[in-house]
Amino acid sequence: MIGRRAGTNRVGMRRDDSLLTRFVDSVFHFFRLAEFEILFVLFIIITYVIFKDLTSRPEYNRILVEKPGGSDIWPF
Repeated sequence: MIGRRAGTNRVGMRRDDSLLTRFVDSVFHFFRLAEFEILFVLFIIITYVIFKDLTSRPEYNRILVEKPGGSDIWPF
């Protein structure tokens, strides 16, 4: 309520705000608008990096490739 009386409401940014203030406010507004999408993309990237790191090691790669019971229906 105080911000509205003083004229500092960020919904309708005032023109006498500095360029830096308007830029930072627009970045925060974009982040609030696209928060789920940003976090989802970060999750996918982090998951990819971890999985790529695990599969690049030979000891973990054998787990993914070899069948523990020997020959199976699928002869690789």
